[in-house]
This record gives sequence, structure tokens and C-alpha cells, in this order.
Amino acid sequence: MAKYGKKAQSKVKRAMHERKHGTLRSGRSGKKVTSRKQAIAIGLSEARRAGGKVPRKRGGRKRKGGRSGKSGKKR
Repeated sequence: MAKYGKKAQSKVKRAMHERKHGTLRSGRSGKKVTSRKQAIAIGLSEARRAGGKVPRKRGGRKRKGGRSGKSGKKR
């Protein structure tokens, strides 16, 4: 069975076409998209919003630890 539907295919195709012509812009910042991977992600996101058959997003990598309020500096 196919992972992605026709709507996903058409949205990604449109995003790739726009990227090639230099008219594809990213969401909030509005910067020009030059990355192929980013163009695909934008197309899939649009397809997801339009109700197309697209698998759910994979969760981002979790960072272990991180910075706490108390730093390890000695006084």
C-alpha cells in the first residue's frame, strides 16, 4: 500500500517547482528556500494541512540534560 497520497505528490511537486524558480518562501521568516529537503518538507506539510494521506511527522531528537539554572561555576 502507498505511503503517500496523490495530494502529497502534487503539493511536493509544486513546492519543488517553486524552489527551482526561486519563488518558494519558508513560513514565519519568509526567507527564500534553497534546500531540496526543505522544499519537500513544505510540500508535505501543506498536503497534511489539506487533508492528504501523509504519514505523521517523526518526533525530533530529544536532548539529554541541557542547561539548568545553576551553572557549574565555582565562586
